Amino acid sequence: MREGWPGVASEPFERVQGYLPFGATELVTALLVLVIGWYLSKVVVRLTGRTVARRIDRPSVTRTVLRGVRATVLLLTLGVAASILDIGNTNILLSVTVISAVVAVVIAPLVSSFITGIFVLADRPYEIGDMIEIADVGHTGFVEDITIRYTKIFTLENTLLVIPNSEIYTRDVINYSAEDERTRIDVEFEITYESDVEAARRHAERAARSVETVIAGGPDIRIGSARYAAAPVCTIESYADNGILLRLSFWVEQPYKRMVARSRVQSAVRERFAELDVEFAYPHRHHVFNEQSGTARIVFDESETADGDSSSAAPSHGESVVSDGNEG
Repeated sequence: MREGWPGVASEPFERVQGYLPFGATELVTALLVLVIGWYLSKVVVRLTGRTVARRIDRPSVTRTVLRGVRATVLLLTLGVAASILDIGNTNILLSVTVISAVVAVVIAPLVSSFITGIFVLADRPYEIGDMIEIADVGHTGFVEDITIRYTKIFTLENTLLVIPNSEIYTRDVINYSAEDERTRIDVEFEITYESDVEAARRHAERAARSVETVIAGGPDIRIGSARYAAAPVCTIESYADNGILLRLSFWVEQPYKRMVARSRVQSAVRERFAELDVEFAYPHRHHVFNEQSGTARIVFDESETADGDSSSAAPSHGESVVSDGNEG
């Protein structure tokens, strides 16, 4: 009975092998070539990584080149494995229907993303490590990786955002780290006309300088042909309806600390104004009654008076009504 086992075991294998254009030896050799090629691609990338990084000072382009090197090694490995298995000229690969489906479903989007990715790498709107903001959706974070097909962004909420290059290329992108990470912040507030304006401006600047994340002074900050004072500056923006509108401008070193710096500066300004003769403005309404406005009828709640005298009642629950002038 044991003598029949090899025949029984080898019969299915021989039946399956009859449908394949290659033998078991070729299959094992092809798999071995693929494994060697996989590890060889890693070794090639490791050996050429430092040389490419020294010649190209952009991390995004360096990673793209190294990915291309590894893909080339893997494609050559696949070509060798295919030649061993002798499947390069099969009718399936030459089928027009299959090729058309691949072009329509896979190749067309990849070609579009590939071309857009080249534009992103060539135009350099942002680089790995830059803090950017997608203006139309309000996402802000640091660029983690740039590939031919997509861009990875770690948002300030500690979430990973993956945007195809074909989409991000058509959006408005604000780069806070393009040339200089120092970012200016403007805070506006109104003070009353009775307040000491010069004292308010002076102490607002001191309040901003007292915050740790704010640049207290130093050389002027140059942006193109413009120069801005590095120290906080408070200016009169306008004379508004309710008060004098002041604008406090200051700079921070790291753009991701903008919200914290803004909050701390506003708190410091409020604390200093509380010690001065400076009051924040808010809407006021004055009601004037004269001989043209008619008579005012005031109704008091007599139940709140202790002695029943309505003339001494507090007008807290009363109502003031201005007549049209016809009442006596």
